[in-house]
Amino acid sequence: MKKSSVVIAGGGSTFTPGIVLMLLEHQDRFPVRQIKLYDNDAERQKKIAEACRILLAERAPDIAFSYSVRPEEAFSDVDFVMAHIRVGKYAMREKDEKIPMRHGVLGQETCGPGGIAYGMRSIGGVIEILDYMEKYSPDAWMLNYSNPAAIVAEACRRLRPCSRVINICDMPVGIEERMAEIAGLKSRREMTVRYYGLNHFGWWCDIRDRDGNDLMPAIKAHVAGCGYVVDSDAGTEPDWRETFAKARDVYAVDPDTLPNTYLKYYLFPDYVFRHDSRHPEHTRASEVMEHREKEVFAAAADIVARGTAAGCGFHSDEHASYIVDLAEAIAFNRQARMLLIVENDGAISNFASDAMVEIPCLVGSAGYEKISIGRIPLFQKGLMEQQVAVEKLVVDAWINGSYQALWQAITLSRTVPSASVAKAILDDLIEANRGYWPELK
Repeated sequence: MKKSSVVIAGGGSTFTPGIVLMLLEHQDRFPVRQIKLYDNDAERQKKIAEACRILLAERAPDIAFSYSVRPEEAFSDVDFVMAHIRVGKYAMREKDEKIPMRHGVLGQETCGPGGIAYGMRSIGGVIEILDYMEKYSPDAWMLNYSNPAAIVAEACRRLRPCSRVINICDMPVGIEERMAEIAGLKSRREMTVRYYGLNHFGWWCDIRDRDGNDLMPAIKAHVAGCGYVVDSDAGTEPDWRETFAKARDVYAVDPDTLPNTYLKYYLFPDYVFRHDSRHPEHTRASEVMEHREKEVFAAAADIVARGTAAGCGFHSDEHASYIVDLAEAIAFNRQARMLLIVENDGAISNFASDAMVEIPCLVGSAGYEKISIGRIPLFQKGLMEQQVAVEKLVVDAWINGSYQALWQAITLSRTVPSASVAKAILDDLIEANRGYWPELK
């Protein structure tokens, strides 16, 4: 069975140990001969990488391991680049969340002005990694799950249209696991879904089990009463539990479909702001830095100090197994059905051809083949047209260094009440992102 070489771009991420463990747990279907880490922050990456070195030496000594800040070393002799970078790290995410809130607008990692700010930082980093891959391993595939995925995908389409990059997101996967539990199934893998939209902005319109039975009525009945909250939610963080519960109200807006939870930010921005403004100086980024960030790096330090990963605090990121699904589908031509972020080009027949949409695709060694969705309802079409315009204007702003385009993008977001508020937010974001964004004129 063919073994692959993988580089994880964003090697210093708190998610990297979980991805490494996930790769080890799926060696039976996606065997790996080499794992590399790449990050432009040498000190941060070293802390994670040295712990991963010990872990791999103990659990999979046959897998070669290395890490580097030098692109030639990291990207040579690889089959897959798994990219999950965060330009500016959590300190900048905290600013993305807090700055809009000063102006009465919700602050969120991928939605609204915060997501736009993050996108302006991410574009250059993702394109840089893509260029490294094409220079040193031109036959490799880049599996990109860096956020904000919609803006990044549009930038890849515009700036590197012929590149071997596939953009994917884990949010639908997580919701589908909940749907499977609601329907009494063991896993989302027992379902076939039809879904359409943009990243973090979509709807399920058909869900069936392996025998073709329609699961939508049972799932809808549950969501109408409880949202996506399920029995296994005992250990779910309160903020996420609230998000899953709020899906009940999002669903009520269009009970013919089932919504992505992120739609709460666009359909109920006033509610989200009231909820989050109770603690304006303690956002989600603050929580991550106080807990996950400290816990993962403490676990890494403990492994290095003890010289063993036995009983370590690293945990497999099984939630991200969709990345293994994608790599396996390409490596072994599985023709697997997966939700990807791709250029529409007629898949949604009454929507812009050049929009980056999230739809089911069949994935194999040659890449992906889009599954036709046909026409979508006016409500969803209208929402999507507004949001895709936001994403395109952000990429315009990055490419052309245009203040005007970015002001228009923030103004057009459903989370922002007026052009004057948009301008005030933009001016504050420019100041906070000096050194990360292109200069705007």
